[in-house]
Amino acid sequence: MRVADSGDREAGEVSTPSTRGRIGLVLGPLLFALVYFLPALTGLDDAPRAVLAVTLWVATWWITEAMPIPATSLMPIFLLPITGGADERTATMAYGNPIVFMYMGGFTIALAIQKWDLHKRIAMVILSMVGAGGKRIVLGVILATAFLSMWISNAATALMMLPIGLALIEEIRREQLYDPQTLKRFAKGLLLSIAYAASIGGLATLIGSVPNAVFAAVSAQNLGRTVSFAEWFVFAAPLSALMLAILYVYMTRFRFRIAGGQDVGAGFAREQLKRLGPMGFEEKAVLAVFATVGTLWISSGFLPGPLRLSDTSISMIGAVSLFLLPARRGRGRLMGWPDMRNLPWGLLLLFGGGLSLAAAFESSGLTQWFGTLLAGLSVLPFVLIVFALGAIVLLMTEIMSNTAVSNMLIPVGIGLALGIGADPHTIMAVIALSASCAFMLPISTPPNAAVFSSDYITIDDMVRAGIGMNIAAVSLISGFVLLWQPIAMGG
Repeated sequence: MRVADSGDREAGEVSTPSTRGRIGLVLGPLLFALVYFLPALTGLDDAPRAVLAVTLWVATWWITEAMPIPATSLMPIFLLPITGGADERTATMAYGNPIVFMYMGGFTIALAIQKWDLHKRIAMVILSMVGAGGKRIVLGVILATAFLSMWISNAATALMMLPIGLALIEEIRREQLYDPQTLKRFAKGLLLSIAYAASIGGLATLIGSVPNAVFAAVSAQNLGRTVSFAEWFVFAAPLSALMLAILYVYMTRFRFRIAGGQDVGAGFAREQLKRLGPMGFEEKAVLAVFATVGTLWISSGFLPGPLRLSDTSISMIGAVSLFLLPARRGRGRLMGWPDMRNLPWGLLLLFGGGLSLAAAFESSGLTQWFGTLLAGLSVLPFVLIVFALGAIVLLMTEIMSNTAVSNMLIPVGIGLALGIGADPHTIMAVIALSASCAFMLPISTPPNAAVFSSDYITIDDMVRAGIGMNIAAVSLISGFVLLWQPIAMGG
């Protein structure tokens, strides 16, 4: 299994634009031309108008996938300087933002975890610990999936856990532990729990979900405020844990209630662990690097100044060490450079493209324009603004890439916050967290698409289950950013 973008294709495969892509191919430049060449439409000065026009073009192609998303992400490099929206230095420096390299390090560690099958052992250990019984199996799968998705991309986590979930279902079917109807409910609940837990677990860490990283990068770049791994974890981990608890109760007691049946799960997990054999040297070494990096991410902010490392430095130290530490199998190293072919380079370019536009928003003054434009919202109660914004973003991300949504809206959120006199981090956090919580459609997230590929889930199942989770997500996110974020992050 490899860490990859959901849109990756095998080498040599020709990508044919969909109808949506062909529409976007025309719509993007058209929107650009309307805004750029008709100043009266916006009343903006030349530089902010150019940034807005470029953003509309790039965002349209991101949304419609008129061109491969990583390729579209390179467009700000030349469009911003050509149009006068930003100088070349501003446009290109964002691609080397420290957050991009923090993610690169995290992806490299994830590749090592997958290369040596450590993820399978982690999942099976968790399953063996929670015990047997249908509800406990679901709990174990939720915990394993959520833990992995904190460190590995949500898509990769779901694809890792899907075979485990299908194997558990087949084991129960083979042993005839449930009647057919109960087995069907169990299968639906288990597989949807994998998809949802992969998205929810990713909320807890800065590297767990793309919008989280965009939040941190835009905060540092546009607001001069560095949000550390530890700060985000203190803020978002309780939210993630509460949502996982709601997911477990919702799936096992309400949506797909499991009753009766015999025990299975712990025995299956122990059998799989037996097949994996004793933990090898390579697994132990990768686990040591993984644990050290995680511990430093969480604790570095509390160390004295000389010992304090940035999250990016910690990530890169861990990643580089994997190329130094020996592997006894094959007499090589834990990671070789050919392994990096599986790194999602396109996702790193996507970060860069979004951050390039965000930098241009700030340097051109477009952020302040949005603030003035949205100042009228200040007449509404702030609680209502937060809830409505979360619901809008969540609905958008049901049909759009969460990366595209966060790249577009988080910089705009700064303008909204300035317009209504609110802390920008509150608005940005609502957007970032909501963008990761789309549970209703197979196209919403790669984890949803992964479990939908099985024969057990229908669109109706996902929509019915997703509505409840969406309502819970919007409510909890709104409450956390209003009540807990100012305490956890000093807003």
